[in-house]
Amino acid sequence: MAQRSGLEDPERYLFVDRAVIYNPATQADWTAKKLVWIPSERHGFEAASIKEERGDEVMVELAENGKKAMVNKDDIQKMNPPKFSKVEDMAELTCLNEASVLHNLKDRYYSGLIYTYSGLFCVVINPYKNLPIYSENIIEMYRGKKRHEMPPHIYAISESAYRCMLQDREDQSILCTGESGAGKTENTKKVIQYLAHVASSHKGRKDHNIPGELERQLLQANPILESFGNAKTVKNDNSSRFGKFIRINFDVTGYIVGANIETYLLEKSRAVRQAKDERTFHIFYQLLSGAGEHLKSDLLLEGFNNYRFLSNGYIPIPGQQDKDNFQETMEAMHIMGFSHEEILSMLKVVSSVLQFGNISFKKERNTDQASMPENTVAQKLCHLLGMNVMEFTRAILTPRIKVGRDYVQKAQTKEQADFAVEALAKATYERLFRWLVHRINKALDRTKRQGASFIGILDIAGFEIFELNSFEQLCINYTNEKLQQLFNHTMFILEQEEYQREGIEWNFIDFGLDLQPCIDLIERPANPPGVLALLDEECWFPKATDKTFVEKLVQEQGSHSKFQKPRQLKDKADFCIIHYAGKVDYKADEWLMKNMDPLNDNVATLLHQSSDRFVAELWKDVDRIVGLDQVTGMTETAFGSAYKTKKGMFRTVGQLYKESLTKLMATLRNTNPNFVRCIIPNHEKRAGKLDPHLVLDQLRCNGVLEGIRICRQGFPNRIVFQEFRQRYEILTPNAIPKGFMDGKQACERMIRALELDPNLYRIGQSKIFFRAGVLAHLEEERDLKITDIIIFFQAVCRGYLARKAFAKKQQQLSALKVLQRNCAAYLKLRHWQWWRVFTKVKPLLQVTRQEEELQAKDEELLKVKEKQTKVEGELEEMERKHQQLLEEKNILAEQLQAETELFAEAEEMRARLAAKKQELEEILHDLESRVEEEEERNQILQNEKKKMQAHIQDLEEQLDEEEGARQKLQLEKVTAEAKIKKMEEEILLLEDQNSKFIKEKKLMEDRIAECSSQLAEEEEKAKNLAKIRNKQEVMITDLEERLKKEEKTRQELEKAKRKLDGETTDLQDQIAELQAQIDELKIQLAKKEEELQGALARGDDETLHKNNALKVVRELQAQIAELQEDFESEKASRNKAEKQKRDLSEELEALKTELEDTLDTTAAQQELRTKREQEVAELKKALEEETKNHEAQIQDMRQRHATALEELSEQLEQAKRFKANLEKNKQGLETDNKELACEVKVLQQVKAESEHKRKKLDAQVQELHAKVSEGDRLRAELAEKANKLQNELDNVSTLLEEAEKKGIKFAKDASSLESQLQDTQELLQEETRQKLNLSSRIRQLEEEKNSLQEQQEEEEEARKNLEKQVLALQSQLTDTKKKVDDDLGTIESLEEAKKKLLKDVEALSQRLEEKALAYDKLEKTKNRLQQELDDLMVDLDHQRQIVSNLEKKQKKFDQLLAEEKNISARYAEERDRAEAEAREKETKALSLARALEEALEAKEEFERQNKQLRADMEDLMSSKDDVGKNVHELEKSKRALEQQVEEMRTQLEELEDELQATEDAKLRLEVNMQAMKAQFERDLQTRDEQNEEKKRLLIKQVRELEAELEDERKQRALAVASKKKMEIDLKDLEAQIEAANKARDEVIKQLRKLQAQMKDYQRELEEARASRDEIFAQSKESEKKLKSLEAEILQLQEELASSERARRHAEQERDELADEIANSASGKSALLDEKRRLEARIAQLEEELEEEQSNMELLNDRFRKTTLQVDTLNAELAAERSAAQKSDNARQQLERQNKELKAKLQELEGAVKSKFKATISALEAKIGQLEEQLEQEAKERAAANKLVRRTEKKLKEIFMQVEDERRHADQYKEQMEKANARMKQLKRQLEEAEEEATRANASRRKLQRELDDATEANEGLSREVSTLKNRLRRGGPISFSSSRSGRRQLHIEGASLELSDDDTESKTSDVNETQPPQSE
Repeated sequence: MAQRSGLEDPERYLFVDRAVIYNPATQADWTAKKLVWIPSERHGFEAASIKEERGDEVMVELAENGKKAMVNKDDIQKMNPPKFSKVEDMAELTCLNEASVLHNLKDRYYSGLIYTYSGLFCVVINPYKNLPIYSENIIEMYRGKKRHEMPPHIYAISESAYRCMLQDREDQSILCTGESGAGKTENTKKVIQYLAHVASSHKGRKDHNIPGELERQLLQANPILESFGNAKTVKNDNSSRFGKFIRINFDVTGYIVGANIETYLLEKSRAVRQAKDERTFHIFYQLLSGAGEHLKSDLLLEGFNNYRFLSNGYIPIPGQQDKDNFQETMEAMHIMGFSHEEILSMLKVVSSVLQFGNISFKKERNTDQASMPENTVAQKLCHLLGMNVMEFTRAILTPRIKVGRDYVQKAQTKEQADFAVEALAKATYERLFRWLVHRINKALDRTKRQGASFIGILDIAGFEIFELNSFEQLCINYTNEKLQQLFNHTMFILEQEEYQREGIEWNFIDFGLDLQPCIDLIERPANPPGVLALLDEECWFPKATDKTFVEKLVQEQGSHSKFQKPRQLKDKADFCIIHYAGKVDYKADEWLMKNMDPLNDNVATLLHQSSDRFVAELWKDVDRIVGLDQVTGMTETAFGSAYKTKKGMFRTVGQLYKESLTKLMATLRNTNPNFVRCIIPNHEKRAGKLDPHLVLDQLRCNGVLEGIRICRQGFPNRIVFQEFRQRYEILTPNAIPKGFMDGKQACERMIRALELDPNLYRIGQSKIFFRAGVLAHLEEERDLKITDIIIFFQAVCRGYLARKAFAKKQQQLSALKVLQRNCAAYLKLRHWQWWRVFTKVKPLLQVTRQEEELQAKDEELLKVKEKQTKVEGELEEMERKHQQLLEEKNILAEQLQAETELFAEAEEMRARLAAKKQELEEILHDLESRVEEEEERNQILQNEKKKMQAHIQDLEEQLDEEEGARQKLQLEKVTAEAKIKKMEEEILLLEDQNSKFIKEKKLMEDRIAECSSQLAEEEEKAKNLAKIRNKQEVMITDLEERLKKEEKTRQELEKAKRKLDGETTDLQDQIAELQAQIDELKIQLAKKEEELQGALARGDDETLHKNNALKVVRELQAQIAELQEDFESEKASRNKAEKQKRDLSEELEALKTELEDTLDTTAAQQELRTKREQEVAELKKALEEETKNHEAQIQDMRQRHATALEELSEQLEQAKRFKANLEKNKQGLETDNKELACEVKVLQQVKAESEHKRKKLDAQVQELHAKVSEGDRLRAELAEKANKLQNELDNVSTLLEEAEKKGIKFAKDASSLESQLQDTQELLQEETRQKLNLSSRIRQLEEEKNSLQEQQEEEEEARKNLEKQVLALQSQLTDTKKKVDDDLGTIESLEEAKKKLLKDVEALSQRLEEKALAYDKLEKTKNRLQQELDDLMVDLDHQRQIVSNLEKKQKKFDQLLAEEKNISARYAEERDRAEAEAREKETKALSLARALEEALEAKEEFERQNKQLRADMEDLMSSKDDVGKNVHELEKSKRALEQQVEEMRTQLEELEDELQATEDAKLRLEVNMQAMKAQFERDLQTRDEQNEEKKRLLIKQVRELEAELEDERKQRALAVASKKKMEIDLKDLEAQIEAANKARDEVIKQLRKLQAQMKDYQRELEEARASRDEIFAQSKESEKKLKSLEAEILQLQEELASSERARRHAEQERDELADEIANSASGKSALLDEKRRLEARIAQLEEELEEEQSNMELLNDRFRKTTLQVDTLNAELAAERSAAQKSDNARQQLERQNKELKAKLQELEGAVKSKFKATISALEAKIGQLEEQLEQEAKERAAANKLVRRTEKKLKEIFMQVEDERRHADQYKEQMEKANARMKQLKRQLEEAEEEATRANASRRKLQRELDDATEANEGLSREVSTLKNRLRRGGPISFSSSRSGRRQLHIEGASLELSDDDTESKTSDVNETQPPQSE
């Protein structure tokens, strides 16, 4: 947007022509036609008038061509009244619709007004031409003005932002948005230009001639950014292809102190390819056009058409030259402080970006692999970027990719290689741009001056809606959604604040929430995820594509209200988002690629490792890029849409942009935003053309219409009560009663009378608010009313005119009738005879006297006319004078009124200041009490300090003792080291000698061998030489001649050489001395370093103490400064009070004297005086008491201050001394170090030169060896060598001269070093106070010096040896053949010297290392001290700024005061003058008024007399017969009398004039006296009243302040209590936390115990299980045993049963046998045998039975036992079973317990966690609250501090005001003295006037007597006249001429007009008396 100042009138492009707007014709046209807006395809909207309505449609007639059309009712938009045409703020439009907005913008644009407000917005339309509205005059015009005072302009926005920042201390932001080419960048530049002009830091400062000042740099940042970030597009020749946020920092005073630029979304793809008719970034074209030949060769630049990345070749920009722009860019870079190396490196990178495009790849025949057929471009690129070509080509064609844990080389296809190259080019350019912005920020950053607040200027692309939109458009539109939300929020918060301020009922609406769904759709992280989150998520998945992303988006967000799927399959768009500006279709091609932004990491690492430092710095963040191993699975679409994440550490473009946007929005939310909306009027770049549809789209996109929509929700039209009443009272004529009525009530009555709907309006405190369209309706009604009134008025006017004409006609008719009647009467009379007689006789009557009478009458008439004209002229003059005097009187009265008002205001100000003074005095008392508290604290701190000092002294004593011991040890160490050094040197010498001897032996052996071989060769050569000799002899003769010449030259050279040798010896002596000094200094330095280390260690401790002490000191200083200020202010106030007291006492005395002198004191005045004296006495007493109290307080304060100041001054002096000593030491050591480093460098140079010479000599020696064999050819070569030697000698001489210069420098340095040494010694003496130690050190130094001198002598000897060797060499050069052996010796000596030098070098290197270490230490200390110094300097600067600000304020205040005093003095003088003049004029006016009245009365009397005289004359005329005789006598007597009368009259006039003058003087004096008395009394009364008011106010303020003090104390007590409570709570919380922690620990311990118990239980359970298993096994075995035993028992039972059966059977048998025995007696013997057998059998059986029984018993026993065993086993089994069951139960129980315990544990853990969480959250919340409270307290404290500062400022101001009052009092006193003097003068004048009055009275008495005599004489004469009259009457008629008497009477009348009242009376009486009696 080209906008430069032209020669045209700028006001034409700023101000609206109001005459056109307030044209009544247009207003009438609007009301008559009912104009509205209807839609139009061509013009957007057209004006039309409504003709008729037909249902939903309306018939309209177009205003332009009169065509009629039918339009739907809904499409019609209301038109605003003509009053609102070209309105500056569109929010004021009563009909807020699109048509009205567009029409207003169009009208203004066609009138050349490009800026228009729309509520908070400033809408700018690009004019496409230069406008003269950006000059410095315009800046000055807008400077300091409010927004509504000036027409819309970007400067007005900048000014309001700047003023708001300064006044409210709130950060500001200016948001410029709009399409490309709308003028965002230009407006941003204008904002910066305005701020740089208004807030430049160099104005009013001394350093304004600095070339690289901040404002200039700030303005020069734009050209650099434009050249690198702007490009030509189809829409715009200088389009910004990035967004930027420029943050300009200001200090407290409003000066610019720094700036910072943040950039967003650079369009880096433009560097690679451009659309048709578009260019890449300007810098490429500038470089190719503007670079010189040398630069082109350095940067390997070619023609425009040779670069593939310049898609369209060279496209020039009309009106611009790239070559000139390049020079401007370079100049801007120099101003910004860019170094030549940086600029060259940047241009190299730019050239390399172009070279990237020229790399071409080919596809190999059999494979898809890419190859680079020619690598010349790659070589150029690698040369520019500092890379290896082979590595680069390998990295591009076969990069290494990580697969699993291994790296694999993967061949790339042609497409992949091309993509990689383009990506690298884009990334390189982007990184260059980022670096450039960072470098500019570095240049603009000023860390020294800290910014208090800032103004941010956001220049970012506006909303973009293309046919298909990509990822970049989504980011831009997302940004604009956020910015519009900020605007909506800001706008309606301001709107609703006004509603609240005006007290209107209003439900809060946050219109920012309208945009929240769309923002959530884009940015929401989860539930469901937004577009950006889904895009990031897809980047993580390996096989994700753009298609899968879209599918996922549709799946997740398909149901969202702001999201739409594509309607048809044919649709190109993938999805659609409904933004606030409209529906936007998005195509998701390559979104994943754009979001990941992958690069070839192999090349990136190469660039990171580049040999070019600049390139390596650009690519330092290689770790954070997305590499090829993250983009592995390459598929058909876009070289692999499948991705594999590497650890997930990379950051996507979306994430980074979202983060930067959130930061930006956070910054903007913390600022007060100002909105600028730039609009492009047409795409053809034509001036004066506006495309309505294009502008409407932009208004929609820019949010202007959205803002208007929000406006319509509220009450956009508001009008002040007075204006509303004035404009619309015509609609409600009888609503408001006559007389005064409040504006609000009047408006309420008017609204009631208008019967408006309550929803359409709201009445506030100062304004009335209307909904949109209400004012237009009222305007229509008003116009109708006015038309009715005007019609009625016109009717009345016409009626009046008609009536007037009718009356005129009637009069004419009656006149005609009269004429006719008279004519008829004449016609009747003319023939009547009597009429004829009458007409003839009439002239004959009095024919004799007629001519005389006529002449007399004519003369009288002439005289009367003359006198009348004179009188009238005088009257007119008098009236004019009277009018002038009245006007002057009115003016003076107005001035007096103004003066009194000013005086009243001044008095009010004084009263307010007195009140403030009282308040501040009370605050002062509070502060004094605080000071006392602080002093007590100070006392405690001082006691602690004293203790610390005592402790420090003890430590210092201990240190001193340790120091003494250390020095003794050091002495011993030094002596030991000296001995060791000597021993080492002797050993080294012996070793050197030994090595020398060995080498000599070897050399001798080698030489012998060589000589023998040479002898053999020589013998062979001798034969050849004999042949050649003859030839050579001829040559020898020639050569001998040459040799002679050479010898001569050599002699001359030797002479020169000797001179040089002498000079070199002197120089070497000097060097040796210097070296000795250096060595001494080095030794001293070493010692100093040790001492310094000790001192530093001590210093560190002391610095800690010092820092603590300094903190204390600073606090105390601050307190002392405050106290001093308080003390000084108290002193000043006391002095003022004393002065006031003195002034009052003096005034009182003066008043007393004046009162005694002037006033005749009445009883009332005496009472008043007594009362006043009593009050004065009371005031005096009070003042004396106050002064006593003040004096006592001041004395106490002085004592305290004196003690505190003395102590602090002592501390400060000690600290300063210590610091000064340290700084001196540091400086001395630093200088020593630097000088030593310089000397070391010099020595190294000398050494290098000597080595170089040595090498040369070696080479020469070798050449000589070679030349020995050659023979005669040697001479010629010797001549050449001689020339060489001559050159070398010249070099040596130059070197010697340099050495001389250096020697002189060294001498100076040595002297300076010696002086510094002395200073350091003195400082050391002061610091350590140990003269003995120093003397010992000095002795050591002297010893070292001696040793160094010895070393120096040795080195001198070595040098002399070297010189001898050089001489020997030169002699050997002349006779080489003879002195070969000598040459060898010299070589050996040189080798020895070389060894020595090597040793020296080693020693020097060691020393250098030591020095380096020492230097590092010193650097550290220096840095630390520098930091401290910087901190102190910052504090000092801050303090200076504060002081300077205060001084400025003081000066301003003084100036204002002086001006006010001058003005008040001037006004006082003017007032006095005016009062005096007024009094004089009043007296004059009074006297004139009296004179006028007297003159008028005289006139009336004369008229009466005239009438009487005429009557007398007529009488005389009738009775003229008797008078004729005595006429002459009477005339004579009359003349005599008249002469006497005139003489008397003249005397009387003189006397009366004198009397009048004296009376006037007396009157004036009396008036003045009365005025003075009244004024004096008024002054006294006002002073008394003021004193009483002051007293009352002071008492009231004291009470109020006491109340406030009590409140503050209470609040403080409460705060302290709350603080204590908080601390207690905190402690409790800490205790609770500790208890909770303990409880947690215990729970954990219990848990562990439980776990241990569980383990034990489990172990026991396992053991129980094992035992149960064993028991089961045992029970099974026992059961088995039981079963076997049961089987055995069964067997035994069976056996028992069988045995019993056998027994029974045997018994039976026995019984049978017994029966048989009894029965049978026969076979007795047989039976006896049988019996015996049987008995034997029975015995056996019994035995068996017994056995069996015994067995049975055994078995039974066994059975019992087994049964017992079984029982026991059963019992055991039962017990085991029960135990097992128990154990099972126990196990189950344990398991249950375990489960329960686990559950409990979990519950406990959960509870504990929840408890801990709850407690932690509660604690955190409490901590947060406490922190907030702490912050609040800190804020309150800061606020309190601010208040204190303010009060201090106010105190100072009040003190100033008090001083001013004192000065005023002095002035008043002076005025009083003057008034007294004037009073005395007036008294004297009065006395004189009284004397004059007495004299005048005496003369008046005399005159009175004379007058009495004259009256008596007159009476006598009158008697005589009367007698004469009687006689005349008695006598007959006498002829009497009346002409003379008439003349005399006129003469008397004329004379009497100039006399007083008395005069006139006497004269009239005289005239009456002198009038002769006339008889009939």
